[in-house]
Amino acid sequence: MNLQLKDKVGIVTGPAKGMGAAITKAFAAEGSRLALIGRDTDAIAVVANEVRAAGHDAIVIGCDLTDPKQCDAAAAQTKAAYGRIDILVNVAGGSGPIGKTGVETTPEEFDDIIKLNMNGCFHTMRSVLPSMIAQRYGKIVNVGGTFGMRGRSGRMAYSASKWGLRGITKSFALEVGQHNINVNCVAPGMVDGPRFRDKVCADMAKKLGITIEEAMERHAADYALKRVTVDDDVANACLFLASDVSRQITGVDLPVDGGWAMV
Repeated sequence: MNLQLKDKVGIVTGPAKGMGAAITKAFAAEGSRLALIGRDTDAIAVVANEVRAAGHDAIVIGCDLTDPKQCDAAAAQTKAAYGRIDILVNVAGGSGPIGKTGVETTPEEFDDIIKLNMNGCFHTMRSVLPSMIAQRYGKIVNVGGTFGMRGRSGRMAYSASKWGLRGITKSFALEVGQHNINVNCVAPGMVDGPRFRDKVCADMAKKLGITIEEAMERHAADYALKRVTVDDDVANACLFLASDVSRQITGVDLPVDGGWAMV
C-alpha cells in the first residue's frame, strides 16, 4: 500500500532514541521531509545524520517542549525550511515515578510528568495548527500509552498524564476536523527497550525476587498475543494515522499493545 507520505513535511518530537528514532526512520523511508525537535540536539543529530545518509531530508531544531515560545519558534523554523507543515508526531515524554503509589508520589514528581507529557504536546499542537488550518490539511499523532486507558497501580502520575493527553487529543480533533485535520493518539503498551527492561522489569524483578527476563515473560503473559511491543510496531501505527489511508479516522486511541488494554 502506498501511504503517499513522500515529500510530506513532518515534525517529530523526541526523535533521538527508542520509538522516537524508529518513527523518524520510518517516515524518512516513506520520503517525508522531517524536522526533528527536542532538547538534546547532539543525540538528535545522530539520527538526523542516519536519515540524510539514506538520502532523505532532516533538520534538527533545539526546543524545550515545555516552553511554548520555543515550540512556536520550532514550528516557524520548520515552515521556513520546508514551506509548510503537514504532520506532527508527538513522541517526547517521560515515565514518571515507577513503583510508587499515589500517596508516595511527591507533588513535584506529579507536576513534572504532567508538564512534560501533557503541556509539551499541547504547546506543539498550538504551534503547528495555525499553519495546518490555513492550508486546510494536517495530521497530528500523539503517542500516549495504555496506562492512560486502564490505569496502573504504581504508575499513577504517568497514567494521569496519558489520560489527560487523550482528552487533549479528542478535544482538538473535534475543534479542527472542519479544517480537514486529523488528530489521533497511538497508545503503546510496554515497549521493549532500555526503559522497559532497566526500570519497569527491574522494579518488578526486585519486588518479586525474580530475574529481569522472568519479569519480561510475566508482562508478555498478560497480552493476548503473548509478546511485548517493539519500536517498529509503534512506528507503523504512526505512519498509518499520519497518512490519507486513515483520512476518516480522528479522535481515536489506537492501542499497540498485543491485546492488553482492550481485552
